[in-house]
Amino acid sequence: MKPRILIQLDVDPHPSVFDGVVAVDAGVDHLFRHGGVTPEAVVGLVHGALFTRGPADLKQTAIFIGGTDIAAARRVFDAVIATFFGPFRTSILFDPNGCNTTAAAAVLAVRDGLMRVRGTVEGATVALAGGTGPVGTRIAQLLLELDGSIQVRLASRSRDRAAAACALVRREDGRSPEPYALEETDRFLRGADVAIGAGAAGVALLSENDWLAAGVPILIDLNAVPPPGIAGVEPGDKATERHGRLCWGALGIGGTKMKIHRRALESLFEANNRIIDAAECLAIGQAL
Repeated sequence: MKPRILIQLDVDPHPSVFDGVVAVDAGVDHLFRHGGVTPEAVVGLVHGALFTRGPADLKQTAIFIGGTDIAAARRVFDAVIATFFGPFRTSILFDPNGCNTTAAAAVLAVRDGLMRVRGTVEGATVALAGGTGPVGTRIAQLLLELDGSIQVRLASRSRDRAAAACALVRREDGRSPEPYALEETDRFLRGADVAIGAGAAGVALLSENDWLAAGVPILIDLNAVPPPGIAGVEPGDKATERHGRLCWGALGIGGTKMKIHRRALESLFEANNRIIDAAECLAIGQAL
């Protein structure tokens, strides 16, 4: 059996140390790290991976695509896919800035909270504050796919920006989140079963009075940098009860995210044709 090689293609100048450490902890034998990767550089890098091992051994080589610029990482992903042909391909994990593994972990917390509070996810309403970024839009997408009856509200400081993000998430069947401005707090939270803070680090989104007044029973904050995105939720919360509400904080979500991340890396080496994106990360989390 040939050693397992992970090729880390990062669009940032310096490849993510975080992603490198997780790869080593997941049992990768050799980690080849490349920073500042552009679509134009992909062919040479991928050919180096494909032509050094026969098709039967290519499942022992895999590619991880990362970086903080999600759009740039997607362009690299598309270029990698275009380079494959016939049996000459490797499995890929697409998780720039942890957006897919984090979103999957957040959706699992939503499901867990709803099952504890309501006994079902059917007909639930989820209010996603600061949800216009990569993590927020993926949470919205995964929630819409989790159950056809889930209603998602997406709020940003700008209602126009929220509407643009909702359009990106729109499914083929026409379902999409409903856009709100954060200043519409009463309408945004009214009747919501879950409130999620998915904004930028250190940005306060919802006050404690906001969710207490609205009676939201489940709170999930993904921000570990003070101040919290949802005031009153602590980073270490994991199904922690506060004021009669169930709370998850960034570290509570992070533990699940790390398990999904490691298992996703391990599964890359089980075949040479796996593409692990947001939906696949959620499926991995559900299996865990």
